[in-house]
Amino acid sequence: MDLKQICLEIEQAAKEAGEFIAGESEIFNIGTAEIKGLNNFVSYVDKESEQMLVNSLGKLLPEAGFIAEEGTSDRRGERFNWVIDPLDGTTNFLHNVRPYAISIALMEYNEVIAGVVHEVGGKETFTAWKEGGAWLNGKRIHVSENRTLADSLVATGFPYNLFDRLTPYMDLLTHLVKCTHGVRRLGSASIDLAYVACGRFDLFFEYDLKLWDIAAGMLIVREAGGVFTDFSGNMNNLTGDETIASNSFVYPETLEIIGRFMKKKTSF
Repeated sequence: MDLKQICLEIEQAAKEAGEFIAGESEIFNIGTAEIKGLNNFVSYVDKESEQMLVNSLGKLLPEAGFIAEEGTSDRRGERFNWVIDPLDGTTNFLHNVRPYAISIALMEYNEVIAGVVHEVGGKETFTAWKEGGAWLNGKRIHVSENRTLADSLVATGFPYNLFDRLTPYMDLLTHLVKCTHGVRRLGSASIDLAYVACGRFDLFFEYDLKLWDIAAGMLIVREAGGVFTDFSGNMNNLTGDETIASNSFVYPETLEIIGRFMKKKTSF
């Protein structure tokens, strides 16, 4: 399988869906959004973008199934599955605030082997394939070389409906605000991960994400030389429940500090 060529095809599918999203952003009425749950929204733009992607990717690899946020296709593949977030940053999109992105990953069994994150407004496309490195608009990218959290810019995301760990999370956030160059919250996890991969952020952490939020970004970070684990340091079978992404220098310090503040979910 030529993963580089597959990534080029994924990029094209993402850009076509991105053009649709960009066009709709100019005329979108927030009143048409639907509510999936507490502070969890979806729009016809998410759904139509996903349908476009399912159609395009289905032709690219007919034997592959889909793990797609809006459930456009529930067909699962035995070996290959596409993992799709058709509009990562829906709340941003609803309020006409960038960034928002399309995230597409190809999984072989339980391993991500190709991934693309396309930032719609800025027209930046982050790409990686297994053992092929990480790329931004065709140029090789790497994680930062900052050695300490004190010299790092940190990214995170706030929980929107799961608040059982909010108190220790806010304590952790307070610590990082005081002990780093600053903390940013962009509202799109796939973009946060892409920015770690290209060295704009030194660290990203969040809890209660989903597989479609992290799958492509996980591979992009790792192929850019970064580390991607949960809060306990586990690297395998990650679903987004807990996420740490950083360069290898700040990772040990990060893991220790997050472990100090954030206990396992099962303890709550």
